[in-house]
Amino acid sequence: MSAARLLSRAVRPAAIARQPMRARSLATAVQHADPITKTSVLSNGLSVATETIPGASTSTVGLWIDAGSRADASSASGTAHFLEHLAFKGTKSRSQMQLELEVENLGAHLNAYTSREQTVYYAKAFDKDVPAAVNIISDILQNSKLDESAIERERDVILREQEEVDKQIEEVVFDHLHAVAFQGHALGNTILGPKEHINSINKADLSGYISKNYTADRMCLVGSGSVSHEALVELAVKNFGSLPVSSTPIPLGKSSHAPSKFTGSEVRIRDDTSNTVNIAIAVEGVGWNSPDYWPMLVMQSIFGNWDRSLGASPLLSSRLSHIISSNNLANSFMSFSTSYSDTGLWGIYLVSENFMNLDDLVHFTMKEWTRMSLQPHTSEVERAKSQLKSSLLLSLDGTTAIAEDIALHPKEIERAVNAVSVADVKRVAEKYLWDKDFAMAAHGRVEAIPSYDRLRADMSSLTY
Repeated sequence: MSAARLLSRAVRPAAIARQPMRARSLATAVQHADPITKTSVLSNGLSVATETIPGASTSTVGLWIDAGSRADASSASGTAHFLEHLAFKGTKSRSQMQLELEVENLGAHLNAYTSREQTVYYAKAFDKDVPAAVNIISDILQNSKLDESAIERERDVILREQEEVDKQIEEVVFDHLHAVAFQGHALGNTILGPKEHINSINKADLSGYISKNYTADRMCLVGSGSVSHEALVELAVKNFGSLPVSSTPIPLGKSSHAPSKFTGSEVRIRDDTSNTVNIAIAVEGVGWNSPDYWPMLVMQSIFGNWDRSLGASPLLSSRLSHIISSNNLANSFMSFSTSYSDTGLWGIYLVSENFMNLDDLVHFTMKEWTRMSLQPHTSEVERAKSQLKSSLLLSLDGTTAIAEDIALHPKEIERAVNAVSVADVKRVAEKYLWDKDFAMAAHGRVEAIPSYDRLRADMSSLTY
């Protein structure tokens, strides 16, 4: 979730709602005193959020923009990602070489990424270099030249990047999962866009995207580390005070994205040369602000992840891992709970070379899903809560992780997870899993996967 949607409309410090900022990132803990979170909003609507960490000597500063591939025009999907590539290719006052030398001389780290709902430009630097880092981010955001020759060079780079992504079966399957789950909606588009759009995106498309989406009311300048809130507000006024406001400003607490609709459907890409079959199955999940966000994460943790190559199956307490490992039904599986501003995908990703038992693999997976609606066990819920807290608090560390998930305090993570009860898990399972349509994407030797109708019937007819 963009922090801009969460902030007050006054230029003053305020408490920020404690929600994660993006889909696949959740929380962080650092070995310092508790960070102090402050927020402000400039007169043009740009939000400023900081977590000052006593004792830190570096900071991460970045601009989070509430626009990603979901904001692409239907005829030019891939524009947001294309634009990110061009940001470092020179501005009206800095050539590409000057940008690179300036960042290198600062000893800073400058990067960017595009997701389905956000574009982010950020830098990690020593505290004394924060003003320079913010100025560079401001320059590449507001003054990129979008030179025609640079557009053509990056077109080739992006096409090669797409070729590499297409070799990663997991990425391919999840892109297809989004496409079938949100068909007809921008959330179902790939971030890079189709090849024909990459080949046709031009300067007008890029400039139009900037005019529509790079507005102050859709942006949040974030700082974490040694940076003070007051100093970052001053830098925001200096560097971003002239940013325009959208012609249709987004009301506080509302999403800037057109609503999406989940569709129960499937796609199967048959490849008889593949050594495995890769399957992703998902029901419609929840958005970041949903009261069911934390129960859904706990339920995901109940199923967990498993990989036979790690040789740890006897030590795992997930019932599904025991079923799959003891019957050699799969090589690995990964449960997931992906949230967007207004919807999400909750499900499992399975990889198997046991082509003769795919029916059993999917059947027992859905049987375990159904069990959550009937009789989740207290022991497995408590185990899942402990594992979830550990993964959230220990796996992410440092100022960059804090910037991505600003204002989600470790103590609040513990409080939110601890509050999830067995009844909550049963309730969300009944609400989101029992007798619900699902989306499925499969790649490889898919002929042995049961039909969609058969699997859909399993979602409502299984007993435990």
